[in-house]
Formats: sequence, structure tokens, C-alpha cells
Amino acid sequence: MHKTQIEIRGVFWAVALVFSVFLVLPMALLLGKSFLVGGESGLGNYTAMLASPAFLESFRNSFLISGISAALTTALAFFLAYAVNNTGLPPLFRKFIAGMTVAPMFLPTITYGFAIIYSFGKQGLLTRLLGRQFFDIYGFGGLLVGYVIYTIPVAFLLIHNTMGFVDKKTLTVSKVMGDGPVRTFLGTAVRPLVGTLGAALIQSFTLSFTDFGIPASIGGSFDVVAIHLYNEMLGAIPNFGGGAAVAVSMLLPSIISILLINYLERYNFRYNRICRQDIVKSRLRDAVCGAGSLAVIGTIAAVFAVMFVVPFVRNWPYEVEFSLERFMRILSSRGLLSIYGNSLWVALLTALLGTLLSYGAALASARSGLGRVARGAIDGIAVVTNTIPGMVLGLAFLFAFTGTSLQNTFLILVLCNVVHFFTTPYLMGKSSLEKMNKGWEATAALMGDSWLKTLCRGGCSNTRIPLQLCDVG
Repeated sequence: MHKTQIEIRGVFWAVALVFSVFLVLPMALLLGKSFLVGGESGLGNYTAMLASPAFLESFRNSFLISGISAALTTALAFFLAYAVNNTGLPPLFRKFIAGMTVAPMFLPTITYGFAIIYSFGKQGLLTRLLGRQFFDIYGFGGLLVGYVIYTIPVAFLLIHNTMGFVDKKTLTVSKVMGDGPVRTFLGTAVRPLVGTLGAALIQSFTLSFTDFGIPASIGGSFDVVAIHLYNEMLGAIPNFGGGAAVAVSMLLPSIISILLINYLERYNFRYNRICRQDIVKSRLRDAVCGAGSLAVIGTIAAVFAVMFVVPFVRNWPYEVEFSLERFMRILSSRGLLSIYGNSLWVALLTALLGTLLSYGAALASARSGLGRVARGAIDGIAVVTNTIPGMVLGLAFLFAFTGTSLQNTFLILVLCNVVHFFTTPYLMGKSSLEKMNKGWEATAALMGDSWLKTLCRGGCSNTRIPLQLCDVG
């Protein structure tokens, strides 16, 4: 066996070990809890769950709102990625679009709900500026807006990352073949991204399906399964067995997602050469994409603009006077700096460990001779971690590691975050690595590079530096 393959297999087993201990074990214990009824094993929790009209309605509502928001999100993310990658808009403007699109992902989801309330509520900032309330924020409309804003950054990153590897020379070939505008668009912009579009759709759906923060603030009477789970687990009378059964039912989308991802694998592409070519000029295309992109990111920015207004108001919306009272009160709170510092440390360690783990998994999946089962296992892990709600994963960690040396430590928070947020960086890394030339490792070996040096250079290529460029006259 080639030395490089041995090292990559070592990476695979390291990734497998981490997820065996910090995903499979906790979820197995949670699954065991779902079969416990009054200290005895049985299907009572599942029977009660399926016989509950409230659960069935919340599950149906979750599928409906998540499906609609995922479809809308994927379409908008594709439009924004197309504007960034395939138009003649000024480079700074394209960077502005990309930056503004991913900006919301740095905020917790419960913030989205309150931003929508303060923007579109009866006394919201936008409602007062525009003189009317455009939709009822509590229920389907508010959830749809919140979910779309929440999932656009992730879908955009996936599509944008792949679109950067699409060979622009195909545009010239399509024109030479006499294709019309629609056929050219479908063949050069949509067809190469079918697999990624499917992954973005699945990712958006599962993020919406499992989110708790947005429905907790603006769900209203439109019950979703995440709220049902919260009421079971952390309600007035906690029912861990019933909650575990609900949590297991929420893994159903992961099974469907694994099947879809395996099916869409056939549509992934790889170029031996990625050619640099100037974008064909089109004022109409650039005007439509520029105006549309501004409309989308402007709407998103308008929703969050209230966050920079309300904190400086004495008592919104009744006393609209400039005041720093809120800031002074918050900054004078004892322990604030300590809490903020703890959050930064957890975030930093999560980023470092998560990057190593996700890149290692992507490397093992995309650039190794591992069998179909092993690569499918990594994809399955990615889908499952994306499907499991953070609250469920936290409770699973509670069952698994209470009384161990990990209890009440920074490390357990970091590990939980790494597992929970594994999917998106893994999918981005895998998508980029799959599009690199198959001869990358062989070329590096011929040049005398070590495996570690090849790995580092591959990481640079994974940041969208093409393997090989050619000028097309």
C-alpha cells in the first residue's frame, strides 16, 4: 500500500474514533432512553408519540415550512453565487455581496426572531418607517423569513465554493455549439452544480427542521417539532423518555438525506484543467444580478438594522430618545468580561479543532482509496450531525459524560460544538477536494514533496486556488 494511503487511512480512523466516542455513544444512550418507560423497556414512548395529534401536526408543519424555506433559500443562494462568480460586476461589489450574504451566520438564531419582531412587528422599525405591517410575524410568515435568512449563508457558501471551480471555457464551447441563452445557462451554470444544489437544499432543510431559536421567539401557534421536543425535555414536567423518542424521530430526515446525497454523487464533476477566461460581457445580466443582489442583501440588512438602533433608544418604541443607559448597565455587570472571554476561548478552540477534523474527514472521503462503505460512513456522519438539534446533542452528552472528567469543562463544550457544526465545513472541503486533479498527489510525490507538504499545498488549493490555469484567447 502506498505510504500516502496509509497516512490517509490513519486520518480516517482518527475521525472515526472521535465520532464513535462523541457521537455514536451519546446518541446510542439517548436511543436507549427512548425505549425506557417507567424503568422498563418497551415501545410505549413511540406509541404515545405517534398517537399524539399535537406531535403529528408539529411534524407536518416542520416538513412544510422547512421544505418551502429550503427551496427558496437554495434559489436565492444560487442567484447570489452566480452574481459573484459569473458576472462582470466590479470585484469590490462582488466581495461586498459575498460578505453581506454570510454575515448573518455570526448571530445566534434566537437573535433572528427578535430582529424580525423589532423590524416587522406592529411597532417595529420597518413597520413604522413604511407605515404598515406587511405580514403576521408570529407563525408561518415569520418563520419563513427567519429560516431563509438563517440558512442563506450556509447554502451560499456551499454553492459559491463549487461555482468557483466551474471551468468558464464551457461558456465559449456552448456559444460555438449554437446554444441559446437558456440552454447555455442550464448547461454551464446549473448542470455542473446539481450535486451541490442538492447538498445546499438538504442542508437548508435540516437546519430549518432542527432549529429551536427562531420558532421559540416567533413561532406563535404554528407548532414545529423542535418546540415539541423542548416541551418534552425541558417543560414543566420533563419526560426524557418521550423527548428521546421525539429526538429519534427527528433523525428521519437524515436517512432521506443520506440516500439523496449518495444519489447526487453521480452528478459531481472534476476538471483536469481549470481555465481562466474573461466573463462574457452583458449589461442586462449584470444589471439584473446587481439589482437583485442588492435587493436580497438589502432586505437582510434591513432586518438586522434594528439591532443598531434599539440599543441606543431609551425605551423602544415608547420613548424614542437617544440613550446609553442600556450599554452602561450591561458593561457594569459583574463577570461580563469573564463570560465574554470564556465564549471567545470556546469559539477559538472549536474553530481550530473543527477545522482539523472536518478537513481530515474531507481528505479521507475525497482523496483516498477508501471503499464505498467507509466514504459513505463519513457522509452519513455529516448528515446525522447536521440533523441532530443542538439541544438533543447536549442532552445526549449529558447522559454520556455526567460523572466523567469531561463534566463541567471547556473541552466538553468544544467537542459538542465540533460535532454539531461539522457538516458545513466538511461538505465545503470535500466539494473542493473532489474537483482537484486526480494526479495532484502523484505529481507531488514525483517532485519529492512529503505527505505533510502535499497536504498543506492541498489546503491552499482548497481555498479556491485552482490546480492548473490556462489562458484562453
